[in-house]
Amino acid sequence: MKFTFPKSHRLRSAADFERCYARKRSVSDNVLIVYACENGLPHPRLGCSVSRKIGNAVVRARYKRLFREAFRLTQHELPPGVDLILIPRPGPEPTLPTLQASLVKLAHQAARKLAPPASSGQNPVAQPQPSQPSAHTLAPSPTQPPAGQPKAETPHLPREAPP
Repeated sequence: MKFTFPKSHRLRSAADFERCYARKRSVSDNVLIVYACENGLPHPRLGCSVSRKIGNAVVRARYKRLFREAFRLTQHELPPGVDLILIPRPGPEPTLPTLQASLVKLAHQAARKLAPPASSGQNPVAQPQPSQPSAHTLAPSPTQPPAGQPKAETPHLPREAPP
């Protein structure tokens, strides 16, 4: 089993981060906040977001190194096909074993949130779909002209010349 961290396992573009944030699936504990989204790949990918609230550049870089190392060591325990963005909680810096345990637990929770709900074998009550449009959808709205007729234009009055 290899414990590498190639570029293909990293979130690098702003579009990847935005897609993950837009999916709005997050889980957290007292150490981490994890945002997750599907990536369609056979492996998980990691993104780090460490705010200036956490500390100066040296502290933020240390957090990112810890995140990468925790991901590298636990990537085979993480669910495949998921992009993960890790955000630290303010407080004392976590140890690597604490971070590894938190990452594995939260990644699996986030993956469960992403999965479609499993059917319980029962057929849910389906809402009847009308085969023909109902009468109220056929009637033109008062603000729109009937189909096939040109839109009535409002007359334009000439503007007065400025004094």
